[in-house]
Amino acid sequence: MTLFADSPDAARAARGMARSTFQDWGLQSLADDAQLVVSELVSNAIHHTTPDECYVVPGASRRIDVGFRRWPKWLFIEVTDEDSSPPMIPIGEVFSPALVGDLPEALLPDSGRGLRIVQHLVDDLWWAPGEMGGKTVMCRFDLDVPRLGGSPREREC
Repeated sequence: MTLFADSPDAARAARGMARSTFQDWGLQSLADDAQLVVSELVSNAIHHTTPDECYVVPGASRRIDVGFRRWPKWLFIEVTDEDSSPPMIPIGEVFSPALVGDLPEALLPDSGRGLRIVQHLVDDLWWAPGEMGGKTVMCRFDLDVPRLGGSPREREC
């Protein structure tokens, strides 16, 4: 599905497509997580990307492509934008979880929260540069993992 960043309904359209795709595939239990993941990835593409020079066309809308792929054991969500800058995927904890409650909100990071949420919902998250520019951010849900109480990472804590 191709969306345009300038459309006020882009994220809503992506959420709707995620919900209907997961329901069509009989994966209702993942539909809410998929909606949140695709919404975060599309919102990041809308708010944090600037097209590479090869994509800049005066007056043209920025494209965002959203794809869903299902394999027997995995489900993938892919969001492609026209900016080849790497996404700021958080690595590790910003603060010790024991200290976060004692810190004023102003000290918590202003960015990266959405991708941190995505990381906790999916089984893997990565990105790849496009051949002609731009990039694709991809995530994977493992279908053979029971998800009562969330992703495997959430249950380990």
